[in-house]
Amino acid sequence: MSKKKKKKNQLSVEEALEGKTAIGEKDQPQRESEAAEESPELELSPEEVMELKTAFEESQAKADEYLDGWQRARAEFANYKKRVERDRARYHQDAVGDVIKSYLPVVDDLERALKDRPQDGDGVSWAEGIELIYRKMLKVLEAEGITRMDAEGELFDPNLHEAIVKMESDEHESEQIIEVLQQGYMIGDRVLRPAKVRIAA
Repeated sequence: MSKKKKKKNQLSVEEALEGKTAIGEKDQPQRESEAAEESPELELSPEEVMELKTAFEESQAKADEYLDGWQRARAEFANYKKRVERDRARYHQDAVGDVIKSYLPVVDDLERALKDRPQDGDGVSWAEGIELIYRKMLKVLEAEGITRMDAEGELFDPNLHEAIVKMESDEHESEQIIEVLQQGYMIGDRVLRPAKVRIAA
C-alpha cells in the first residue's frame, strides 16, 4: 500500500471518530432527558414521612436505652472490681493479723524484760542484745502495717481499750487512762488487740 493511500485511510478513521463524537454530543441532552423521565424525583406522602419519623424516634429511644444499660453495666463492673480488691486486701490483712497476734506475747515478754534491765555489770550487754531483738520485732510489725496504740493519758475508749482496774486518782480526770498494763495494737484502721489499761474512777 502506498503512503498516500495509508494517510487517506488514517484520515478517514479520524474523521469517522470525530463524526461519531459529534453525534454523541448531539444525542447527550436527549439521553439525559430520557434518564430524567425514567427516574423521577422521590416524593413521600405525609403518612410515609410520619412513619419514617416514628421509626427514627423508636430507633433513637432503643439506642439511648442500650447506651444507658451499657453505662450501668460498666459502673457495676467497676464497683465489683473495687469490692473484690477491698475484700482481697481485707483477707490478706486478716491472715497477717492472725499470724502476728501469736507473736505479740513474745513482744510483751521482751518489754517486761527490758523494764527491769540491769544498769551495770555483765547484764548490761545481755540487755542490749534483748533490746536489739525487741527493736527488730517492732520493725517487722511496722512493715506489716501494725502499729502500737499510744493509750496512756488518753480517755478510755471501749472500742480500743480493755479496762482491767478502775481506781481513784487526784491527778487524772474520770475515765482517763492512768497506766497501760498490756500494749494494744492496730492493723490498718482496725484493732488487732485492745490495750489492757488501768483507768481513773
